[in-house]
Amino acid sequence: MPEGPELHMASRYVNTMCKDLVFAGRVEKSEVSRNPEVPFESSAYRITATSRGKEVLLTLSPLPEAHPPQAPLDLVFRFGMSGSFQLVPADSLPKHAHLRFYTLSPPPSRVLCFVDIRRFGHWEVHGTWQPGRGPCVLLEYEKFRENVLQNLADKTFDKPICEALLDQKFFNGIGNYLRAEILHRLKIPPFEKARTVLEGLKHRKLNPELTLSKKVKAKLENPDLLELCHSVPMEVIQLGGKGYGSDREDEFSAFRAWLRCYSVSGMSCLRDRHGRTIWFQGDPGPLAPKGKKSHKKHVKEESIPDVTDLEDPTSMPKKGPTRAKKPGKKSQKGSLDPGAKGNVESTKGTRSQHRLKSSAPSSPENDSGVLEGKQQLATRARAGRARKGKANSKARPSPPSSLPSLPKGAGALGLPSP
Repeated sequence: MPEGPELHMASRYVNTMCKDLVFAGRVEKSEVSRNPEVPFESSAYRITATSRGKEVLLTLSPLPEAHPPQAPLDLVFRFGMSGSFQLVPADSLPKHAHLRFYTLSPPPSRVLCFVDIRRFGHWEVHGTWQPGRGPCVLLEYEKFRENVLQNLADKTFDKPICEALLDQKFFNGIGNYLRAEILHRLKIPPFEKARTVLEGLKHRKLNPELTLSKKVKAKLENPDLLELCHSVPMEVIQLGGKGYGSDREDEFSAFRAWLRCYSVSGMSCLRDRHGRTIWFQGDPGPLAPKGKKSHKKHVKEESIPDVTDLEDPTSMPKKGPTRAKKPGKKSQKGSLDPGAKGNVESTKGTRSQHRLKSSAPSSPENDSGVLEGKQQLATRARAGRARKGKANSKARPSPPSSLPSLPKGAGALGLPSP
């Protein structure tokens, strides 16, 4: 799902693509979206964006000459599992464009869309940054670091470090793939107690005799966990594109090559207490779920599973593998072999024939094949009906006990009942 780097790049995309565009009209919401209507309509306005952790704030600012006169409107977006912004031609709207802003000039007419295939994303009208979220790991690093180290007594840090890293109260912007990459680089077991990992950072001080350049070099060569919470997301941004989940193969290939741990073949994985998969290498740590063994997965390079964090706890059902079709199966199902037309009238082909043969009596008179057996059964059935018709209506005799039962599958082949 989109994490801090993806939302930052989304805001940068909006600012770049909409820099010289003027929008007009009302904001349209799709009929299927359960998000609120956006009560905004203007003859001319501009759109700007900024990000903070896992949120993007879109500002609609009417131009001075616009009608009706009104104040700017803020919309706060949280992308859920699959949200993104796209600028497209007005006659080529994406299928899952749930909020749409139409341009006025310059031509041709275009639309800025909030696209969300899975519809876990949402927006708030007159929104502000969510109060329960901590400082952004990307844009507010010093505040982020201070917020963590001053609150290590919080019960969040009683949890395994892999679970604490998803708590947006302290790690705003960190998600599932980022936590795996950060812990892997430091070789920290994912189920080590968070407080144990972090409390040593409160007293970490570099040698005061080092020059500034040497201090910077020392930090770059030996970063701690909180520094990696800032620098690893920055690496994703420097890759360009849209990061995780990009629909362009060249962009996604670069991201996939950058990954060292998350969904990488040969790495181990476990589910944490919230059901989210954590990827790691080596010992999982003392707080690993009891009764569950870590196991390695051999995944294809293009296989990047969907995951959630504390913001979106609903897991999506996974589709099972598609079975390959056997060669020639379609032709067997769709048509009958001309030579078998008089034998079996079924679209199940040789499988139905096999069931009929295997269930037929094994006497020598049936060895001539299915057709002969069918004719014998039909003859005996007609004889039985003839005997019934001659019987007195007050005392109808039962069908001959010697009449054999129909073989399994005969009804499906259109055989008459005795």
